Amino acid sequence: MSPVIEQAVQARLVASVPRMESVPATLRYDRTDPFTVHMAFPPLATLEGTEVTWEFSRELLALGVDEPAGVGDVRVRPFGYGRTVVEFHAPEGTAMVHLRTSELRRFLERVQGLVPAGREHLYLNLDHDLDELLRDAC
Repeated sequence: MSPVIEQAVQARLVASVPRMESVPATLRYDRTDPFTVHMAFPPLATLEGTEVTWEFSRELLALGVDEPAGVGDVRVRPFGYGRTVVEFHAPEGTAMVHLRTSELRRFLERVQGLVPAGREHLYLNLDHDLDELLRDAC
């Protein structure tokens, strides 16, 4: 089984004057980084014209589909009609997208099958991480 899960989703951009009503995005989970979810937006969907990837906790996404979660750069909350809102806060401003809750739940189920919640620590390679930290110290 591959240690990486990728799932394409359609994100509905919430903006006063949206350039695009719906944008493709990719959810990504890698069991070698078991606490983290990545959400990537293609160049056409960003102000910079380059791909932008946000990283946030798997637990934040799992909690946010059922109740408001997060107080930092990424916040997730349910929104009526089977939608979930993900807010991205940066110094340049805030971006909000609506995603189908069913797509997020399907992604989370696949992640759960790869690395069960509460078992993430078993997939950490602490020896490798420690070697990386100490490599430049000598």
